[in-house]
Amino acid sequence: MDARTRIHEIQNQGGKVTPDELDQLWTTLETVRPEEMLGAWKGSEFVSGHPFEGNLARVRWHGKTFTSLTDVTPLVCLDDEGNKYANIDFAKGGASLWTVEFRGEPTATMVYDGRPILDHFKRVDDATVLGVMNGKGVMADDGRHYYFMLERE
Repeated sequence: MDARTRIHEIQNQGGKVTPDELDQLWTTLETVRPEEMLGAWKGSEFVSGHPFEGNLARVRWHGKTFTSLTDVTPLVCLDDEGNKYANIDFAKGGASLWTVEFRGEPTATMVYDGRPILDHFKRVDDATVLGVMNGKGVMADDGRHYYFMLERE
């Protein structure tokens, strides 16, 4: 089974997956250029036992918006009425897009303005990317990363 099929299967079955499988799937995907990330994206998380799981659900995370390389809304959330808004407080500001090397590969990476966190992206298909958070405060004690998905709106 190819990575794209497996990732969509995981999502369709509730997102439950092991951290090792996410790491393995990441290695098989193509890198992305920052310009390819422009636009609005809907997000979802995996159920892998990572300690960060649920934090985004608590703030009603909807996704991310990449208006330009230097104008990124990292946390688009939903209010009580279901309206989208930029959760600048939780994100501690905005973000920008860069090409950053992660695990030996240069790929599109969102750099938070106010947090020591990088979100690296790789292509699942034309409308989907796999994201991995990297940095202080988001890695598990055992060094595992938090993975999530973004799908074009």
